[in-house]
Amino acid sequence: MQNTSFKRKRKPASSSSSPHFKKNFSKQRPSSGGRGKGVSKLNPNLLVKKAVETTTQEYISDRTINELPISVNLKRALTDKGFTRPTEIQDQTLESLLEKRDLLGIAQTGTGKTGAFLIPIIEHILAEQRRAFALVLVPTRELALQVQEEFESMSKGLHLYSSCFIGGTNINKDLQELRKPAHIVIATPGRLLDLVNRKALNLKTFNTLVLDEFDRMLDMGFEKDVMRIIDMMERRKHSLLFSATLDKSQERLINTILTDAVTVKVSTGDSTGDHIEQDIIRVGKDDNKFDMLCEMLIGQDFSKVLVFEETKHKVNRLCKQLVQQGIQADQIHGNKSQSARQNALKSFKAGKVSVLVATDVAARGIDVSDVTHVINYQMPMTFDSYIHRIGRTGRAGKQGRAFTFVV
Repeated sequence: MQNTSFKRKRKPASSSSSPHFKKNFSKQRPSSGGRGKGVSKLNPNLLVKKAVETTTQEYISDRTINELPISVNLKRALTDKGFTRPTEIQDQTLESLLEKRDLLGIAQTGTGKTGAFLIPIIEHILAEQRRAFALVLVPTRELALQVQEEFESMSKGLHLYSSCFIGGTNINKDLQELRKPAHIVIATPGRLLDLVNRKALNLKTFNTLVLDEFDRMLDMGFEKDVMRIIDMMERRKHSLLFSATLDKSQERLINTILTDAVTVKVSTGDSTGDHIEQDIIRVGKDDNKFDMLCEMLIGQDFSKVLVFEETKHKVNRLCKQLVQQGIQADQIHGNKSQSARQNALKSFKAGKVSVLVATDVAARGIDVSDVTHVINYQMPMTFDSYIHRIGRTGRAGKQGRAFTFVV
């Protein structure tokens, strides 16, 4: 994308596109952002790291899709989808999941985690032909839609049906959807409990539970709702937990959910984005943070940028300010309708907008392979949140860069 994508209505204070330009703004008015309540206690030194060039050999399974211990029809569906060999997390978990062993799976985003749990679930459904078989809980609407899309593409032609229930949509449509029995339900916790409270959905009938991005699902924001849902799954016999990171403080809770579980770690679970160039931008008391951000964004290599803010209100304000400066930007946060969020994401993927301003809701569930930069306009509150944010860049073997403003 050409630099004109970031054309501003007024020239920046400096023509430099380097992020290290604090001195250029020493006489600018003070920024009003970044000094509010809820100040992050992260050590800024943890957010500075050179990218490590690795020579890790690409994992290639010694068996093809046609050699997996699954039904012929499922093999055909996966082959039609374009699968040739399982990924490492799929390869190492398949047999255990086919045996219905509880499982804790740790693997980086983009390594096939979704397929790792969907393939054995589809195989079980084909064998048992039972509706309301599996419940997949995810933290964000975008991730829920991605999981449903994967299920539909993997099970194409197999006459299997799914339902997806997420916030920000018309609940009356969900009630109508529930009249059609589904083999698998994918949902965010809040909307699922709403349907349960309306007595429109009975969780007793589900056999299998999947917590995707379980580290987020078991934190203080979701823990109560998730455990309530689990308690209502009286016939639950099979539980699968997948994520890219593992918070050791959650081990006790994990052990209450899983029984005699198999643990598969394709990554350590405490990755710090080794493949991503990470740096901080110091903002002095006389610097204007917004102008500093604008100058970064007009850099020619900043072609597809995720900018994170802490609150919905701040995301809305920052996005409007960027647009007023002639920067092609859109926004995504919890107060936006689902259609608005999807349209913003589609525009970002297609390159119609070059900057997507987001709250942490977008740190999970955004599958965009060519994000060039992640910018934390405010420091995230936790290191885990930081890791998931910067994990949106440097994907599919491409170099990624992450910058964090430090006031």
